[in-house]
Amino acid sequence: MKKGAVAILPLAIGVAIYGFAFGLLAAQIGFPWWGVGLMSAAVHAGSSQIVAVEQFSNSSAILGAALAGAALNLRYIGIIASLSEVLAGMSIGLKLLTIHITGDENWALTMSERAKSNEIGASFLIGSGLVIISVWTASTAGGALVGAGIPNLQQFGLSFAFTAAFIAMARGLWRGNSNIVPWFIAFVATTAVIWLGLPKAYAIVAGALCGLIASNFLIIKKGDKNAK
Repeated sequence: MKKGAVAILPLAIGVAIYGFAFGLLAAQIGFPWWGVGLMSAAVHAGSSQIVAVEQFSNSSAILGAALAGAALNLRYIGIIASLSEVLAGMSIGLKLLTIHITGDENWALTMSERAKSNEIGASFLIGSGLVIISVWTASTAGGALVGAGIPNLQQFGLSFAFTAAFIAMARGLWRGNSNIVPWFIAFVATTAVIWLGLPKAYAIVAGALCGLIASNFLIIKKGDKNAK
């Protein structure tokens, strides 16, 4: 576990900065620092937490916020599936704990190191995951604690932090020209729902589902073509 914990430290710095910014803005909406920390430890999914905080600030579409958070994190189905060999032989309790502390950063690092050496396994994933969830929880709670004492964060331009974070996430998920059609369809669907005046949370759900359906259709079509 120590090897994973040390290896993830450079990435943990970026997580801390992002988490602190999230905590600052959550405090402005009225979330107590302990509530933000509890959310981070229990949910451990930045995108879902951002949507939840935004929706709670509007006091509407709570169900939409939950669905949007789920849609944003559909990628974790694939992430967990890719860890089947890593998690093999573990008790169900330890598997659930490992899955909970697995995020984009420590998953990507684990898979990258595992490609170089088969010795990299569950202990590396757990060690790096414990560091990430600890840093995320502490930084978000710390940001909320500091943010509670700042009257107006808008003047510092920190409200753009969430948008910047999503742009960075999107760039990391880009896999080439094959993504153009699904991403375009997701964009159109999202824009259409917003244009209709529905809550933004539902727009996220619609965009994610339409993009997923389009991507699945293209994969099936490509498979049929290769079979011929």
